[in-house]
Amino acid sequence: MDHGGIPVTTVDELEAIVGSPLPAVQRKVRTALHDIDRQWIAASPLCFIATADAAGNADVSPKGDPAGFAIVLDETTIAIPERPGNRRADGFHNLLENPHVGLIFVIPGRGDTLRVNGRARLLRDVPYADRMRVRRHEPRLVLEVSVDEVFFHCSKAFLRSKTWEPETWNADAAPRRALIAHALERPDEPVEALEEYYGPSYAEKIYG
Repeated sequence: MDHGGIPVTTVDELEAIVGSPLPAVQRKVRTALHDIDRQWIAASPLCFIATADAAGNADVSPKGDPAGFAIVLDETTIAIPERPGNRRADGFHNLLENPHVGLIFVIPGRGDTLRVNGRARLLRDVPYADRMRVRRHEPRLVLEVSVDEVFFHCSKAFLRSKTWEPETWNADAAPRRALIAHALERPDEPVEALEEYYGPSYAEKIYG
């Protein structure tokens, strides 16, 4: 459905609106991990992974664990463990068709982020699985990313959104997870049962 507006379809049109990057911004893209990148990844408990299938249909999935869950294997390789989830594995299905992947590593309280673009493969029985053990659980599947580009992204999005300012948080702005599940995913289950399922004990289920 067309809701109006003038399409922007060429690079010239785009740059006439947003401008061109400064030389320093163009130069910040690197092809290998620096020691500062390693420190950032070791401190990050959360990564967003963007993928697309062969037709270009895109998906973004958050991956989180204790800080340092993603490990640097060498200056151009990062490994990210897979943990038990809903078993959809949308991003992994995409990667079987198209290996290109984009990562954003977040450190809570920091507005800047580390971005990594590369090519990924899914591996099982990796020899370094013990380095990814959490609560005695080793990952059965690992996403190994070969770095093509790495650079830091500025903090403007987090500053504008005030993401890390607790006084702006409003957890009740949308329905609770149990109510969402009842309305959209599990309508045959009573809300009370879903409230219990997604209650305090839910955190104990995250590693199976």
